[in-house]
Amino acid sequence: MKVGITEVALRAQVSEATVSRVINRRQGVSRKTREAVERAMAEVGYERPTHGQLVAVVTEFVSNPFFADVAERIESALAPHGLKTVLCPAFPGGVQEREFITSLVDKGVAAVVFLSASNTIDGADTETYEMLRARRIPYVGINGEFADGRPAPVFSTDDLLAAELAVDHLHRLGHRRIGMASGPTGNHPADKRVQGFLHAMEKRGIEDPGRWVIRQAYTVEGGQAAATTLLGLGVTAIVAASDYMALGAIRGIRRQGYSVPDDVSVVGYDGSRITEFLDPPLTTVRQPSDRLAAEVGRSVLALVANREVPVGELLFDPELVIRSTTAPPPG
Repeated sequence: MKVGITEVALRAQVSEATVSRVINRRQGVSRKTREAVERAMAEVGYERPTHGQLVAVVTEFVSNPFFADVAERIESALAPHGLKTVLCPAFPGGVQEREFITSLVDKGVAAVVFLSASNTIDGADTETYEMLRARRIPYVGINGEFADGRPAPVFSTDDLLAAELAVDHLHRLGHRRIGMASGPTGNHPADKRVQGFLHAMEKRGIEDPGRWVIRQAYTVEGGQAAATTLLGLGVTAIVAASDYMALGAIRGIRRQGYSVPDDVSVVGYDGSRITEFLDPPLTTVRQPSDRLAAEVGRSVLALVANREVPVGELLFDPELVIRSTTAPPPG
């Protein structure tokens, strides 16, 4: 026999209206009551309708610990409210991303989170966003505003401040020939980090800082290639646009016969927990994954419940974590 909300209400000792509000994630239910209803649902074997319970998290960098951490935190924020996250690993703005979303729309997706996906790319195809708007399915972005220019909630780490923190740290140590290994042109976060780097260098009287910027892929190999070029220019420190690029930079520095940090200092970006256990532990600018994910979770829950959420980009401050890959320049 199929269990309905009547049985749940009896077990939780609340009204059927209260059970309905919990199931549909409406306001007006205390946390204690919500937990009692959720517990009763599990005890009597009530199965929530699957339609409209899925939240797609679209990201390219599933193997990157930072993005995995954010996706996991989003799942933890949404699961107590009956929403199930589906991780969609897809190349940003590509056909696969659109096919993922199209398939999930037909399954009854409640919302979509673009985690450094097509929302980070200049000139990305806007067809996916148009389809979601036509179906009245809300979507939010992390670390990048949407190419279609339509207002939507976006939650980003302040990349300009991140570059300022890295350059300031190295400059205080005595470095003046500071290079940057950044992601490809047209990637919004990479472009902003370069912009912040140039501004930070110019503010400190460094002439023509653009000559110290190398654009490469957001990979270990990209970081290694950028470091090799920067070493040829005579840098004593490198600001990397991701922890993976920083790892590649360290490998490139060592393969050129130099050591970190005695000869060349390196600063990463993202701040995934694994960087603490590297050899040497990586100095990095940490993104606030916990606060980003919590705000995304709150916003998704509000949007699914047809409540208004502020649109535009909300910036979160990063944090410089000083470890063992930075030191004063040699000599």
